[in-house]
Amino acid sequence: MTHTFKEFSTDALFKIGDDANLNAFSKSQQVELYTFIWANSEAISLIIDSVPLTLPPNSILALTPIQYLQYIKGNDIIVYQFNREFYCIKDHDQEVSCVGILFFGNTNIPVIHLDKKEQQKFKMLHEVFIDELETEDNIQAEMLRMLMARFIIKSTRLLKAKNGLVETPKSSKVDLLRSFNFLVEQHFKQQHSVSFYADQLFKSPKTLSNNFAKLNRSPLQIIHQRIVLEAKRLLTYTDKTAKEIAYEVGFEDASHLSRLFKKYTSQSPSEFKKGTKSLS
Repeated sequence: MTHTFKEFSTDALFKIGDDANLNAFSKSQQVELYTFIWANSEAISLIIDSVPLTLPPNSILALTPIQYLQYIKGNDIIVYQFNREFYCIKDHDQEVSCVGILFFGNTNIPVIHLDKKEQQKFKMLHEVFIDELETEDNIQAEMLRMLMARFIIKSTRLLKAKNGLVETPKSSKVDLLRSFNFLVEQHFKQQHSVSFYADQLFKSPKTLSNNFAKLNRSPLQIIHQRIVLEAKRLLTYTDKTAKEIAYEVGFEDASHLSRLFKKYTSQSPSEFKKGTKSLS
């Protein structure tokens, strides 16, 4: 069963559904909405951006609207979806602190694991969501947005704890990581150098790299991986040529993208495209 909230004055959309909501993704397509997929009692098999993924029981997966999803199999699923008119991640980041961690960090797919204590908390929150969706009054929109903020905050905290990203008043490393990821998401097609992002963050490239040391990925690797991910999406889901894709992600010479792509995938763009066609 799907519960849907629509606000016609703002075009806001929020819905909670189940397995049936994923049936539309039997073939890979862009998600188009911010999406949480919650595996309850059993694992779910998915393909995200052409990469197979098994979501374990008692886990929640967060997807951005630009990602591609294919649903393979699984039952006992809860799906939350909303558009930016319902809840703008960027505008509300001061409240929920998720930009660059839960959303926009697209080189890693964020999966939130729930222990027994957290399972109870999230299930209680889910019941309140359903109750509010069934209560139509003049504060329904405000209540649903408050609940979504709580859901995002709780998910982000768990994800930060999992990755060892502990925020303290004296440390700004987490905020720096989030800001960097968000900037990369905005500018990776035009800006490929660490110095650009360092300037935007009022840091030196060396300081930026030192702050990323614990992540086992340098700032340059994060930029490159985001470019390669976009190239993979375009090679898999569009008919664009390697030259067109290279131009779209900011390379005037297709050979530059080809070398970068091969470095991270061990394949040329054309070899990768042939492989995806053979699987379809």
